[in-house]
Amino acid sequence: MTAEAPPQFPMPSSVYGPVRSWRLGSSLGIDLIVQSSICSFNCVYCQLGQIQVVTREQKVYVPTDRVAADLAAVDWAAVDVVTFSGSGEPTLALNIGEVIDLIHRQYGKPTMILTNATMLRDAATRARVLASDTISCKLDAADDVMLRRFNRAAEGVSHADIVAGIRALRAEYNGRLALQCMFMPMNIAQAEEIAKLAATLAPDEIQVNTPRRPYPKAWYLDSRGNHYGDAPVDTVALKTITEEQAEEVERLMRHHNPGAEIVSVYRRAPK
Repeated sequence: MTAEAPPQFPMPSSVYGPVRSWRLGSSLGIDLIVQSSICSFNCVYCQLGQIQVVTREQKVYVPTDRVAADLAAVDWAAVDVVTFSGSGEPTLALNIGEVIDLIHRQYGKPTMILTNATMLRDAATRARVLASDTISCKLDAADDVMLRRFNRAAEGVSHADIVAGIRALRAEYNGRLALQCMFMPMNIAQAEEIAKLAATLAPDEIQVNTPRRPYPKAWYLDSRGNHYGDAPVDTVALKTITEEQAEEVERLMRHHNPGAEIVSVYRRAPK
């Protein structure tokens, strides 16, 4: 009797890369959304461009067996870390915990989740992500006004809920907690407030970012891993903070978070 053939699924794949990341090395991307850009944020700087569906709806967008089939084709020797990001907010996927377990069990690679933290106040969501080696939470705003302007959150998302969710995760989580802080001229005045807020969350790492990738005018699938390459659609160059401003933000972060590792997009190395 011949072995049963693995299930076949149509493209596009739920796996992309590995791509080179200034933070992570060789990162294999896992996209649990795939079919379009779906997120609870619509950030003004998003590398995916305008988010097609802004929602807080959690469901299985990509079946776990589909992801397993895509993972079977990966050259695992070329992978340093597996990153959950892709075409939207990964914690919207109800099967994220199953896929984390699959990667750890079958491939033994560390996992990282890039999340906007909008769903972390929900205990069931936190339970699904606790096995990840690193969780990196977005923190770009110090209040609801900036959250609406900068992150353009889905209806029902509040700044207080995001902070409470990260704080609850920190209390339960034994892995590495990072904060991704994106700065542009729009929110640079809140840098010290964000640094002080970060201190209440006890992160292991704080990433000082600015959008050096252009903003695509239309969504396309490869934008999920197109960190530095050419885009097949028209793009807009975004306003960034200067290296001097980034150094000042780093100083504020170190002052208020002496126990955290501070990483800057300009420096591309811990300091």
